[in-house]
Amino acid sequence: MTDTYPQQTVSFTRMEAGTKADYALLDRLEKAYISALPQRILSALENLSDSLGGYQVTRLEHSLQTATRAEEDGADIELIVAALIHDIGDDLAPENHSQMAAAIIRPYVRAEVTWILEHHGIFQMVYYADKLGLNKDERERYRGHKWFDSAERFCGAWDQASFDPAYASKPLSYFAPMVEEIFSRPAFSPAIIGETDSRAG
Repeated sequence: MTDTYPQQTVSFTRMEAGTKADYALLDRLEKAYISALPQRILSALENLSDSLGGYQVTRLEHSLQTATRAEEDGADIELIVAALIHDIGDDLAPENHSQMAAAIIRPYVRAEVTWILEHHGIFQMVYYADKLGLNKDERERYRGHKWFDSAERFCGAWDQASFDPAYASKPLSYFAPMVEEIFSRPAFSPAIIGETDSRAG
């Protein structure tokens, strides 16, 4: 097949000077780059094996345990992958890792899943915050929200319970096809995410 875009870099140094050919090239390269997103997600998860210390398991193992528990509890693929990546922001966004994980998955899943990830850090506080002199009931401001129970289940049954070195979690390779399926979906497809904005309160 003949390459109809022989150039490999754009001609401009200011975006306003770009041509149709320039932007066609960038569009083609961006689509190819986006198609490799599932592998970058998996690589980022692998990096969690050398992350925040102090726990009896690595952040990767914690993520694998959370996803395994989600699957064993009958969760669907969107929630399983959300459980897998929920702490993916620990390295680059330690103060807002919940929001980072939500932003990464937002284009590919229903609004409920994004809301859970965006708020899981607050919901998790009920298990430990009082031991640091903080308010463990921060999540109560969301009491009555239609996805409160879902977030409570995510943290209570899967997240906070997944620091056990004796737990038999499934390996990252097991979840790789699920990651591929979710992050290869058309971004922001109404058929996938629905009409409700996942940022809605």
